Amino acid sequence: MNLELSFGLTGIMNDGGTLFLMNGRDDSSDNELLQQIRAGDEHAFATLYRRRHAGVYRFALQMSGSQALAEDVTQEVFMVLIRGTDLFDPARGSLSSFLYGVARNQTLRRLHRDRFFVPLSGNDDSELDHTSLSKPLDELARTETIESVRKAVLSLPERYREVVVLCELEEMSYAETAAALGCAIGTVRSRLHRARLLLTDKLRPAESQDEAAVKTARCFA
Repeated sequence: MNLELSFGLTGIMNDGGTLFLMNGRDDSSDNELLQQIRAGDEHAFATLYRRRHAGVYRFALQMSGSQALAEDVTQEVFMVLIRGTDLFDPARGSLSSFLYGVARNQTLRRLHRDRFFVPLSGNDDSELDHTSLSKPLDELARTETIESVRKAVLSLPERYREVVVLCELEEMSYAETAAALGCAIGTVRSRLHRARLLLTDKLRPAESQDEAAVKTARCFA
């Protein structure tokens, strides 16, 4: 089932295959949109998809390193929502956390089933802003730094990789991340602390013993 065709979602594709929808803006909350979806409102689904699909795609991409897998996972996450909106329990967290939780389960299942692990290409920088880079060497250095972070994150064990992607890249709170992963907030904190140490160690040779590279985790997408 193609979500874009089935629900009239129109837009343009970027170089990474991510759909940028051109539909109008809607200020309804996620929970309000979900109620409208349950009532059969296709526009509400289109609005929710437009609002949340990019984050789901980025999460699957940074977890797997594969655009194809990320696209499949994003499609499946929203198919799960179509098939059963009652699966979401607001008492257990936000709808965003629920979607990331589904994306996490789908991504890990695919990785384990297919042993599907394709490193991100250093040329896939369509979402990076180079307007502030005045010199070619500056751009090259930044690209190499971003690629180093991408590779370092991909090399982390899954339990550490997922907290880095959610907390650092998606800037989710500890509570939201815990809800998405189905674990305690303290577990998120300890895993993130350990992940940062691992990243610092992996990036140290490329950063001349400087731990600042870890802070670039929010700069890649």
